[in-house]
Amino acid sequence: DGGLAEGEVLVGKISLIQPIRSEPTCEDGTNKWLVEINEMEDVGDGYYADYPSRKRRKCALRKLEEIAPVPASFVRTEDAYKIPVERGTNRPLPSHASYDLIGYEGPAAVPINQDVVKTDGEKYGKIKNDLIRNSAIAGAAGAIVAQLVSGSNIALIYAAGAFAGVAYLFFLGIKTDTVGSEDAKLGSNVSNLRFVFPGLVLVGVALNNKMSGDSNPVSTPGMFSTVTPQQFGAAMAGFLTYRVPLFVSQLSPVVSESAADMVPGSAGMAMRLAQDAKNRGVDMSLLEDKAAKDGLTTVFLVSGPEATGKTTLVNKLLESDSRFVTPALVDKIADGVKFERLQQRGEFLEVDQSGRYGLAKEGVLEAAGQSSDSENGENKVVVVDADVELAKKMVNVSGARLVGVWIGLDDLDKFESRLKTKISSGLVPIPEDETEDTVLRAKIRQVVKDIEFGVVSGVFEFTILNEDVDDSFKQLKDAASYCFK
Repeated sequence: DGGLAEGEVLVGKISLIQPIRSEPTCEDGTNKWLVEINEMEDVGDGYYADYPSRKRRKCALRKLEEIAPVPASFVRTEDAYKIPVERGTNRPLPSHASYDLIGYEGPAAVPINQDVVKTDGEKYGKIKNDLIRNSAIAGAAGAIVAQLVSGSNIALIYAAGAFAGVAYLFFLGIKTDTVGSEDAKLGSNVSNLRFVFPGLVLVGVALNNKMSGDSNPVSTPGMFSTVTPQQFGAAMAGFLTYRVPLFVSQLSPVVSESAADMVPGSAGMAMRLAQDAKNRGVDMSLLEDKAAKDGLTTVFLVSGPEATGKTTLVNKLLESDSRFVTPALVDKIADGVKFERLQQRGEFLEVDQSGRYGLAKEGVLEAAGQSSDSENGENKVVVVDADVELAKKMVNVSGARLVGVWIGLDDLDKFESRLKTKISSGLVPIPEDETEDTVLRAKIRQVVKDIEFGVVSGVFEFTILNEDVDDSFKQLKDAASYCFK
């Protein structure tokens, strides 16, 4: 592809998987599935973005065995996906050479729950009836306003246009009612009659003008030789009145949910769940009482792959803002009995490399309370500087409200450069049976796996690409401010 001798590497998203019927299937699962891929645009430096709407979307067809999975991390500031690339060639680095197709039976069909279908049908019917009713009410209100402003003649034309709008919605409903049924074609044809109604209103106004004789309001030839501009405007305004309740019904959920959407992480999720519970008729006072009794402890979770500089950023935050504290650790020397008990029970989330200090769930949740300033009423927030393994465990800590920040770099080469520096400086030990190169390659593979977790976990509301420490620290402080909202 692309006129290159070695071919062109395409990056995209799978949008469709379908079986190949015309060719025999191999035992290894190849030659069985055809995929449609929405190509993405290479915007440079390992970033790939969806083609903008002004450009025609590109699609490619490939056999499933001809493509390979590529890990990707969405970077909000670039509005693009960052993927690992090969140094020197900038060719994408897939996580596996190909998909495992042995025994693959294609996308799993989702069973249809008839109760859900029935409930959704009832909701659809209510929405449709509400729209038609509200459009009629809006039309009547508009006609009354037109009567007060422009007189009965314009009001009647406006009312006729509003009636045409209601009829338009009714016939549009016929089309949606029959979608996917045996009568879909008939419903579509009948629904097309909706386009006639605004024209009928103008024809009726024109005929009325012609029959008026000397009182015909039309006095100028040209585009408005049968109806006046005022009459045309009243008819069209009345017809388009049906869009007012439609617009309001679409806007109201956005307005009501915008506050929850602006709050990241578990706090925003809690707001959305509360709104959903309210919509389902749940007694919110009971939930509020329960929430007051079962308060969550806010934990500021900062995580990312090795060599991103996250520890430096966390330390700067702790030094600059007294509201943030570190978790309470169990010291093996100071309290050996407790340390041994927690270790035997497997209750430590992490034990440091020295084996002396252990981090338990209670050390995270209770540190904020132990450090709170009761005199000044200053609440504390625990900051956890976590590698990816600890971050995975923090997700399962009950009683914690996580505000997550992912620290990364925008290029795999930068990871490699920083890791090389750590290895050469002796900060990373080299086992006797390995070399610096094998250790480096293993750490790069681990970085790629860590990035996959950061992408798919859903834990991290904020992503910081740590290229400039001062700028990254400013972003970290902005993210940390959400702990107090």
